[in-house]
Amino acid sequence: MRLTNLRGAALALAAALGLALAAASPAAADTKLRMVLNWKYQGPQGPFFVAIDKGYFKEEGLDVTIDQGDGSATPIPKVASGAYDVGFGDINALIDFAAKHPAEAPIAVYVMFNRPPFAIAVRADSKIRTPKDFEGRTLGGAANDGALKLFPAFCKLTKIDCSKVTITNFAPNLREQMLMQGQVDGAFGYVNTIRFSAKLSGIDPDKQIRFISYGDFGMDLYSNGIIFSRKLVAEKPEVVRGFLRALNRAVIDSLKDPKMAVAAVLKRELLLNPKVELERFEATLKDEMNHPEIAKIGLGNVDDARLKRAIDILVSASQLPRTPKVEEIFTHEFLPATVDLPKALY
Repeated sequence: MRLTNLRGAALALAAALGLALAAASPAAADTKLRMVLNWKYQGPQGPFFVAIDKGYFKEEGLDVTIDQGDGSATPIPKVASGAYDVGFGDINALIDFAAKHPAEAPIAVYVMFNRPPFAIAVRADSKIRTPKDFEGRTLGGAANDGALKLFPAFCKLTKIDCSKVTITNFAPNLREQMLMQGQVDGAFGYVNTIRFSAKLSGIDPDKQIRFISYGDFGMDLYSNGIIFSRKLVAEKPEVVRGFLRALNRAVIDSLKDPKMAVAAVLKRELLLNPKVELERFEATLKDEMNHPEIAKIGLGNVDDARLKRAIDILVSASQLPRTPKVEEIFTHEFLPATVDLPKALY
C-alpha cells in the first residue's frame, strides 16, 4: 500500500513538473508585440520580415506582428499612446515629442538610418538652387512627412524666412505628380523614397529631379530607429533585448543577401517591383545607413555627442519648450554587444 502511494505521489510530481516545463517553454511564453512601420511595405524594411520568416523573433519568445505606417513621424505618438508596443520611426520626431510630453515619450533602442535622408525635391530645370530660393515658392508634402516636420529647423539654420514659403499638403502617392506638373515648386521627402517612387511613375530621377538635402546644410541628424514604449522597457527589459538580438541577426543576414531580404517584403506585398525594391534597399544602405561612425560603434548604436548636437539643433530651431537629455531619447542598455553589431554594410 505504501508502495502504491509512493508511485502515485511520484506520478503526480512528474505531471506537475511536466506542466511547469510546458508553461515555461518558448511556445507557451511567447510575448505578443505589435509593431508599426514608418511607411508602406518597401525593400529597406526587409530585415523585420526576415526576423519573422527565419524564426529569430520566435526563438526569443516573441510573437511579432507588423503593420504598415503612414509617415516616419507617426510611430512615435502611436507607441506613446499604447496602440503599438514598438515602432520604426524618426528620432527627430521623438525629440520633438519628448520635449513636449516627457512622461509619455517612448525611447529609441536601435538606430538604423544614421544619415539624414531629409530633402526637398525640385524639378531639374527649376530656378531653385539654394534654400533662399524657396522664399516666395510653394512646397508640398504629406502632413506626417519627416522632412516637412523638420522644415522650420531647416529654415532657421539656412536663414530663410519660413513665413514667405507656402506649404500645401497632399497624399503621398501624389507627390511626384504634383512636382512634375508644376503644382508645387518643391516636394518634401526622403531622397530614396522620392527617387524610387519617381522611377515607378515613369520619371527619371537622375535627369528630371534635383534634391536639396538637409544634411548638406548642417543638419547632421539621425533618422529612423526602433522605438519602444517606456512601459514595456521598464516592465519587460528582456523582451526588448530579445527583439534586438533577433533583429540584429536579421540585419546581418540581409546585408549578406539583399535579394533574400527584399523577397521577404514581396511576400507581404505582391504588387511591388522586385528590381526597384532591391535598388531601393541597396541605395538605402549606401545613403541612409552608412555613416562612417558605424565602423567604430556599429550599426544600431549612436554617438552620444552627435545626438546631443542634433537635440540642440532641433530645440533651438523649433523653439521647443525643453531640451531632452540624450538618455531620454536613446538608451544603449538593450543593444547587442558592440562586437556583434554590423561594422560595414557591403
